[in-house]
Amino acid sequence: MIPRTHIEKQLTALSSSLAPIRPEVFTWAEQNIFLKWGVLSRSKFYCLQCTHVWKPSCQSTCAKFTSCPACAGKLKMMPYNQVHFKETEYSAVVDSCEGFQVVRMIISHKHMKKNFTPTYFHKEVMQHWINPKGEVRTLALSTNVFSSTLDAWKFYSPLEIKPKDFSRNAKFYINPFKVYSQIKVLPILKRNGFKSSVYDIAPHLLFSSLLSDPIAETLLKSRQLNLLQYYLGASRQNIRRNWQAVKTVIRNGYKISDVQIWEDYLELLRYFKKDLCNSVYVCPENLSEAHDRLLQKKRGLLRMKKLQDLRLEIEKAQKRYQSDKKRFFGLSFHKGELSISVIEEVKDFMREGDDLGHCVFTNEYYDRKDSLILSAKVEDKSVETIEISLFKMEILQCRGLKNKPSKHHKQILQLLSENLYRIRERMKRRKKKRKPIVISAFYVLYF
Repeated sequence: MIPRTHIEKQLTALSSSLAPIRPEVFTWAEQNIFLKWGVLSRSKFYCLQCTHVWKPSCQSTCAKFTSCPACAGKLKMMPYNQVHFKETEYSAVVDSCEGFQVVRMIISHKHMKKNFTPTYFHKEVMQHWINPKGEVRTLALSTNVFSSTLDAWKFYSPLEIKPKDFSRNAKFYINPFKVYSQIKVLPILKRNGFKSSVYDIAPHLLFSSLLSDPIAETLLKSRQLNLLQYYLGASRQNIRRNWQAVKTVIRNGYKISDVQIWEDYLELLRYFKKDLCNSVYVCPENLSEAHDRLLQKKRGLLRMKKLQDLRLEIEKAQKRYQSDKKRFFGLSFHKGELSISVIEEVKDFMREGDDLGHCVFTNEYYDRKDSLILSAKVEDKSVETIEISLFKMEILQCRGLKNKPSKHHKQILQLLSENLYRIRERMKRRKKKRKPIVISAFYVLYF
């Protein structure tokens, strides 16, 4: 994109004046952002870090991790029958330049092969420039437009200014694995509570929020890090709606173990018209037990009061739900005995909530416009319920019996991650407009 405005020309000039990434940063990345790998081949262990080869013991052959006798590294074992191995990670360097906060994103490739020491490739692929008002502009390399993968960079292309909403695109919303320890930040960021860590939050998102959003600043200064991470995810409106309760949490120094369960618990408190400024209700000693107790109470009341007209309500809700989510109906993923499918009937929400003992029906998840709810089943028995954000295209929560992960949790997350693109494809579908064909001056047909 050719820079046209004054700020775009200024940022392009400042970007070209930045010093190249120092070699010690690449050395740090090689030592800190990659795992150490090993492979079992022909009854021998091969360390892909130091090239050491040794005979394994009977117990270690089945282990996911082992230790190399030569370099003492903890090795994660690769699958069988592979010759070349590659790992890709992102890191970031935080700098400041001419009153802008700069986040420089680096992609690193690690190439491994048996009996050879690993080789590395590093390239700066993106720069986020943040002004003191929290506005973000991004420069990045070009990408392969025909690829849906994240790492399809054209490394020969220069850094170019991108549109304003580029950093919000889910494909390029990159959270680096680690941030280089030598950080330079604007004085206003230190005043707003930033010290030295980004707390696993994308640095450009954290900095822009601290400069433009007083809620993020308050959460950071009060060290409510779980709430901060949740707030800067896909749930800003939820925190703002419950801000009085959040202030009660801050005043009492209460640490929330599970923010999503806590927010569901607040919805239950609101249903029973409890005071959300009262620490007795808002800051329970055992959050899970308090949540389950109110959930059972509400479920009992609903069944007593609405048993007769529940069917009518479900029919009305079904019409709304079908209108909002019909394009996702029929979508399912399978791997062995595990199957994941979109919940198509509101009554199935109730059955899912009853079987797994959570609030997917009680708190009316079927009315959430930005969420898609799926059910994971093993041998036709529900094991977990999944909520996916359609805006962020990411998994918000995945909960089994009584909101705890099942033994299939990792398999479910892996299968979902591999098939998120299919949900994205369904979102892009649009009904084709009927084209008018004029037969005469008085008759028009639509096809």
